[in-house]
Amino acid sequence: MTDSTRSKNGAVRLAESLGERVYDMVLDLGAIFTLFVEVVSWVVRPPSEIRNIVKQMEEVGIRSMPVVLVTATFTGMVLALQSYAGFERFGATSFVGSVVALSITRELGPVFAGLMVSGRVGASMAAELGTMKVTEQIDALTTLATNPVKYLVVPRVVAATIVLPVLVVFADLLGIIGGYFVSVYLMDANPYVYMSKTYQYLEFKDIYTGLVKASVFGMLIALISCHHGFVAAGGAEGVGRATTRAVVASSMMVLVSDYFMTSFMF
Repeated sequence: MTDSTRSKNGAVRLAESLGERVYDMVLDLGAIFTLFVEVVSWVVRPPSEIRNIVKQMEEVGIRSMPVVLVTATFTGMVLALQSYAGFERFGATSFVGSVVALSITRELGPVFAGLMVSGRVGASMAAELGTMKVTEQIDALTTLATNPVKYLVVPRVVAATIVLPVLVVFADLLGIIGGYFVSVYLMDANPYVYMSKTYQYLEFKDIYTGLVKASVFGMLIALISCHHGFVAAGGAEGVGRATTRAVVASSMMVLVSDYFMTSFMF
């Protein structure tokens, strides 16, 4: 076989591999959209799943709170440190508070909270439902006339959609406080100027658009993670693969959807 033939065969295999990945991605997107339609159709139909929703809200909110708050605090601190060092060159250090508040509320708070929840809660959802799938517990629910989407997916999607904006409120506060601490106590910024500039340029729209983004992130993370758990196959190894795919896909979707929502909102 000549070098030209080997090169051509390699290009063909690469093209086939890319084609298969794109095909699988399109199938996953279609399945996730179908799951979303099923969730919408079941969410208001009896019986009520209030108890399951509250349980999932505790799982998503309370247990994710420490990692989200630590991430937000240090993000605000690093942002203040970098902004102060850069703005000092132009004599514009009085705007550090505005930059930290706008960056945290508009983008960094919702996005980092979404990524943290995706890694912790998304993986947990995919692993739990994947284990139920490979051990045929989901099939058993169907046998008992219980709809798996209504019983397993709806509570997780509703809880994540409601709780993620609450997490972002606390993340915004801690991020701004972290930026204040670095600017005032470590960089000797004037505390009155810092706070007045923060209030002067921060608008209500900056806050509520971040919360809307967080709500969409929560819904996407839950839908994607539940989908990958539902299609898990191949025992413990298959559950591991489903968990990894859920985390990667939901993290990517947080960033992709953030771009489109930012383009639409601002």
